[in-house]
Amino acid sequence: MTDDGATDAPLRDDRILHVTRLVAWIIVPFLAAAFLVLFGFPGRTTELFAWTIRPDMTPMLMGAGYGAGVYFFYRVATGEEWHRVAPVFPGIAAFTWFMAVATVLHWENFNHDHYTFVLWVALYAVTPVLVPAIWWVNRRTASEPSVEDVRLPRAVRLVGGALGVLVTASAVVLFVAPGPMVGAWPWAVSPLTARILAGWFALFGVVSGVVVLDPRWSAARLLVRSQLLGFALVLVGVARAWSDFDPSNPLTWGVVGGMVLYLGAVSVLYLRMESRHDAPG
Repeated sequence: MTDDGATDAPLRDDRILHVTRLVAWIIVPFLAAAFLVLFGFPGRTTELFAWTIRPDMTPMLMGAGYGAGVYFFYRVATGEEWHRVAPVFPGIAAFTWFMAVATVLHWENFNHDHYTFVLWVALYAVTPVLVPAIWWVNRRTASEPSVEDVRLPRAVRLVGGALGVLVTASAVVLFVAPGPMVGAWPWAVSPLTARILAGWFALFGVVSGVVVLDPRWSAARLLVRSQLLGFALVLVGVARAWSDFDPSNPLTWGVVGGMVLYLGAVSVLYLRMESRHDAPG
């Protein structure tokens, strides 16, 4: 029997294990601090963060992602049902691997004398192992869908899965060869920040591909809420840092327009599914 009361035979009661909650509570302050620094003070990364990030749009995009992460891990720590949070863990695992490898590849770009560098290295030395381990242990409690569950439309699952595969593949390509992104991105990025952004794309892609494997709306609900928060914050960042963009670059309008369209589509999906789903969050 384990500390969480589980026996060798999986108990499919859909509970979030105590160890999963503990890890979530430990992660939340790190993400909150990153959000406050990167989104609140994007021009002060030299003195407040592990490395200098220019221009402001990159730290604000990163900060938006960490802000959405605060909400997600808080819900992990306080939630009851594992299937509501489980699909996000593989995406977070992929993200941590991207961050760890980018740190090693660009070691010289970091501010080695700053305490935030120590925190960054500690976080991305531990989480690439810890996050998938937590997912693997807690998946023993996963429950199966029932006929009473409100389900995502098949078309949404197909489109979401295809989008996830496309974005994940693109993230891997951009991480391996960031040169084209450095030359074409709507705002200035370095090889390091290009690889960091590729990690965020990988998180989005893997999660989008994994979540549709579970047909239940309740399995996608928290992810959708996190995405609504994250994309809304990114668009606030776009408004704040519009001077960082090159309006003559067609990719500027493709990236910004794509985010607006995606946020609108996900908002419509959320409202439609919530009208069919009256269970507590």
